[in-house]
Amino acid sequence: MMSDATLARAAALLDACRDKGVTLATAESCTGGLIAGTLTAIAGSSDVFDRGFVTYSVAAKVEMLGVSAELIEKVGAVSQEVAEAMAAGALARSRATIALAVTGIAGPTGGSVEKPVGLVWFGLAARGAAVASERRVFPGDRTAIRAATVAHALGMIRARV
Repeated sequence: MMSDATLARAAALLDACRDKGVTLATAESCTGGLIAGTLTAIAGSSDVFDRGFVTYSVAAKVEMLGVSAELIEKVGAVSQEVAEAMAAGALARSRATIALAVTGIAGPTGGSVEKPVGLVWFGLAARGAAVASERRVFPGDRTAIRAATVAHALGMIRARV
């Protein structure tokens, strides 16, 4: 469950989207749908939130979002390129005007020197604009990393609205 502060940020984001006629889609890996769940925890979110893709596996990223299997094999599922491709795929496969994607390593295992636990790549696609991406490394345990990812995702969308 998200904190009251995160839910308040989600509600404010939905209001801003409503005011600007923006609709949203998400493509989530390491958060497993928590961003979509946070947004849809707010009553009335259906007029802003179009859909969410939970693409935890490589196969799901390929099948649901059209991410190239060759790209994932080349750069890894947790990468700038894949986050951007996920966002673009979610935008193309939805009616949303903005799509946010996350892919990362929430831990406690799975990290490496190059890709440590806490590493998350964000992709943001908007109709008529280039896909943007950000890299963050969040501290803490699995729960803290996933919560920080949700909070950052909401802020990233808010900055674009």
